Order: sequence, then C-alpha cells, then structure tokens
Amino acid sequence: MKTRVFKYLTLAVLALSLDATETYIVDDLIIKSLQNSPDLAVSQFEYNASKSRYDTALSGYLPTVDFTGSAGRISQSATFNLDGVQDNVIKGQLTLKQIIYDFGKTGGNSDTQKFASESYSMQNLQNISNKKLDVKNAYYTVLKAKALINVQKENVKLTQAQLYRSKKYFTAGIKTKIDVSDATVRLIQAKLDLKTAEYDLKLSFSNLDKVIGLTAIENNYDVYSQKLDLSSLFESLLPYELNLHDSIVFAYANRFDIKKEQALVSASQSDIRTIESEYYPSFYFGANYLYQNAQSEELQTFLPETQWNAMLNLDYNIYQGGSTSSRKEEKSINASISNSQLINTKLLIKANATDAYINVNRTRDTVELAQSLVTVSSQKFDQASKRYEYGLSDYIELQEARQGYINSKATLIVDYYNYFIAVATLDNAIGK
Repeated sequence: MKTRVFKYLTLAVLALSLDATETYIVDDLIIKSLQNSPDLAVSQFEYNASKSRYDTALSGYLPTVDFTGSAGRISQSATFNLDGVQDNVIKGQLTLKQIIYDFGKTGGNSDTQKFASESYSMQNLQNISNKKLDVKNAYYTVLKAKALINVQKENVKLTQAQLYRSKKYFTAGIKTKIDVSDATVRLIQAKLDLKTAEYDLKLSFSNLDKVIGLTAIENNYDVYSQKLDLSSLFESLLPYELNLHDSIVFAYANRFDIKKEQALVSASQSDIRTIESEYYPSFYFGANYLYQNAQSEELQTFLPETQWNAMLNLDYNIYQGGSTSSRKEEKSINASISNSQLINTKLLIKANATDAYINVNRTRDTVELAQSLVTVSSQKFDQASKRYEYGLSDYIELQEARQGYINSKATLIVDYYNYFIAVATLDNAIGK
C-alpha cells in the first residue's frame, strides 16, 4: 500500500514539474537574448571576420616562403653540343621574401584594418546595447498588458454588479428597463475590452519571443510581475541620476556609435597614408635556393645540382598614369566624409539624449498626475454610486463615473510602465 501511495505521489510531482513554467526577470531575458538572437550572432561574425582581415594585413610584416617542385622528362638541344639528350629531372625551389621598408604601405594597410575592426567591434557593442533596450521595451510591454488585464477584470466585475443592481431596482419598480439594457450593453463592452487585453498580452509575449530569439512554437515561461499599489506608484519612481548636461557629456564619452565613427575616421586617414606610400619605393630582402637532379652526366654538366642567391631588392613604380593621385584624392574625400559623419552622429546622439531625457521627466510627471486622477475618479465613482442609489442622479452619470475610474487606472498603468521604457531609452541614448 505504501509503495502504491509513493508511486502516485511521484507521478503527481512529475506532472507538476512538467507543467511548471519558468519565471524570468528582465536581466534573465537580456542574457537569453544575447545567447539566442541571430542578429547579434551576425554582428559578432562580422567582427570576427574583421579581426581576420587585420591579421592578414599584419602578415605583411612577416616573411613569405614559397616552395615549388617539379619532376618530369626534358630534352636538351644541340646548342650545347648535345645531340638530343633526354633525361628525367627532379627540381625543387625554395624562395623567401622579407619586406624591409616600404614607407608606410604595410603599416598603413594594417592600421586601416585595425581601425576597421575596431569600428565593427563598436557596432557589435552598440547592437548589444540596442538589444538590451528592445528586451526592456518588450518586457515592460508584457507587464503593462498583464496589469491592464487586471483593470479590465475589475471593470467586468463592476459592470456585473451594476447589472445585478439594475435588475433588482427594475424588479422593485425603482428604476426603468433602460437601466437594465444599458448595464447589459456596458457588460458586453467590458467583456470585449477584457478579451482585447488578453489578446494584447499574447501579442506582447509573441514580440518578446522574437526579441530574445526564441524560435520554438510554444515557449513555456512567464515574466515576473509584482502587484501594483496604484496609490503609491509615483513615490516609487526616483528622478534620473544625471541632469541633461551630464547626460549629453556621458553620451559623448560612452556611446559606441561615436567610437565607431572615430575608428572609421582613423581608418580613412590610414588609407591616405597607404596611398601616399605608393610614391616611394619598397625595399625587401629576397633569397632563393634551387635544387635539381638529372641522371645523365651530359645534363649534369650544364644543369647545376644546387644554386642559391640572397639579395637586397628595390621595387619602384615610376609612373602608372596618375592613378595614385586619383586614389589619394578619393581617399581624402572619404576622410572628409568620415569626419562629417562623426559630427552628424554627435548631433543625432545629442538630440536623442535630449529627447529621451525630456521624455523621462515628462512621463514621471504624468505618473504623478495620473495617480491623483485615479484617487479623484475613485471618489467620484463612489459618490455617483450613492447618488444613483438615492435617486439623485441617472444611470448615465453613474456609468460615466465608472468608466472614468477604469480609464484613469488604465492610464496610470500605461504611464507607469512607459516611465521604465523611457528610462531604458535614455540609458541607451547615452550609452549607459
């Protein structure tokens, strides 16, 4: 008997564990997005590829070693008093080339790739920052949708109570049939609003799945949400820790977009240095070792078995139709464009930071007013209920007071979560 009871308890615990859902806070969702988002993976791959290009450019400082080998049959002409001698020959050649000095050509190219790789790194970090903002936005949208469902449930409960009271008053002959009809219409509308709120929650979860990179058809998880005390929401909202001036200064120092553009400016300047190096020669050391083996004594006389050389070399292009000057002009224009883009990026970031900062303060002030509106609307609804009960007002006044109370609660919830979205937007705007 004990064994059977233990078996049933085990199955019950297993069933509960299978049905259990994981509950995440926003930090958990950010970590998941960093792990799963394909757009971040693409950004990381692009950065890795840029590092490989930089390594390729750096290899210009290192020697190149080439080996060629061949084996076959040759025939020697009578030029060397050999009457059509044929033989099998094996040949191997080892060549080394080491750059000594090229007036910045290799250095300019490697610097260009280094700064280009740095720009990809900054873009990757900016994409991560943007992803964090997207996750927070989606997360608070889910919390907003869940809280609005509770408001609509309260609305349904209030309209059901009003319909019940209207029917009682009509049966008692105190109120007319129109009050019952209107209460019925209001209840249907309240149920429709609740259904809409429930679908909005599903849509917000769908968007959250997309943002954090969940591809499964069904994702069994929930987000952490606490019960809201609508009478003290404003008091829980602390002012932003930086003023507008300090926010912009922080943005200039920390936004990855600015660092990306600065790296591109440096890359364009390195491009100019690389082109200018074409006006000068390149010095390099070259060495060559040749080994060849012929079986016949006749060919061995004229084909040395080994041969080597080691030389200092100079390569100098004297004229190539003015293409170097044209390319230098193009690179100079590109450098000017990069500088202008850097300035433009700073202007955009200043504007975004300013707008975001103003929006944080605006939404916080809105929460304060919305909270006061809930208090006043609740009092008005209570007063309208008593006036209607004592026959001092009509049903329309009561319903307007109820709807005003519900709307004020919904507005407060929307403004409350919009504040957190505004803070997240400001953090992103200044690179925090």
